[in-house]
Amino acid sequence: MDITPEREIFSYEKWEPRLPALARAYKEAQPFPSIQLENFLNEEIARSMEREFPKPGDISWIHYKHYNEHKLGKNKREEFPAHIGRVVDEFNSPRFTAFMSKLTGISGLMADPSLDGGGMHQTERGGFLNVHADFTMHHYQKQWHRRVNLIFYLNSGWQKEWGGELELWDRGMKQCVARFAPGFNCAGIFNTDESSFHGYPEPIQFPEGVTRRSVAMYYYTLETDPNYVAKSTDYRPRPGEGFKSSALIWADKKAVHCYSVLKKTLGLSDDLAGKLLGVFSRKKK
Repeated sequence: MDITPEREIFSYEKWEPRLPALARAYKEAQPFPSIQLENFLNEEIARSMEREFPKPGDISWIHYKHYNEHKLGKNKREEFPAHIGRVVDEFNSPRFTAFMSKLTGISGLMADPSLDGGGMHQTERGGFLNVHADFTMHHYQKQWHRRVNLIFYLNSGWQKEWGGELELWDRGMKQCVARFAPGFNCAGIFNTDESSFHGYPEPIQFPEGVTRRSVAMYYYTLETDPNYVAKSTDYRPRPGEGFKSSALIWADKKAVHCYSVLKKTLGLSDDLAGKLLGVFSRKKK
């Protein structure tokens, strides 16, 4: 199927009239501003994206495999399959970015064509992502302050018992308050700041050959405060995690911070992430 007009990718005619109500729901959500939207794109396009989504062995993935996460990523737009690439371009378009500003109430949002840390993500059986708050500044654009995540899911037939729901935790890391199911053609959108903790920390129990597939988009504003201090990804233990696990989460977080500083300072590619962070690699049992 060919992608033709812009309106066939994302229906502004469908979503824009709903913005006042959606913006209220987003602002009032707990534990921080967030929303999950079903049937987000034209269904045929979403089906095409799902069919062409590369399998773990199909392409050269970035291996994000260390103590705090175990997943695959790909952020080189020029290597994306056709439909996924066109949808990513739409998500980065001025009109869609303006839609995101109205939805979130954050004026001046900017898209990130370089997909720093974003793009295609895939988690295999046993994979996970520990609870964390995201890095707060773009690694290559020094004045770009990260403000919003959009995670678009492509998982037909998802079963709740497999796990893999995105957990949203309260700011004191006492409890999970909300969950987003990673089903088909749905989008999870939420604010990112120093304490918007989220993740899917339990190893996913897929049948063989099933994976958790998503496209991650991050949106930024210009940071004008010269005293603002950027933060790298802040992984946190859950209540009852235990001393050993908590210590390893902390140590791996420090390793991620060192990599983040090197990435920003030397302009390193994410293709090196798996090797540089692999010292803390493990699979949860």
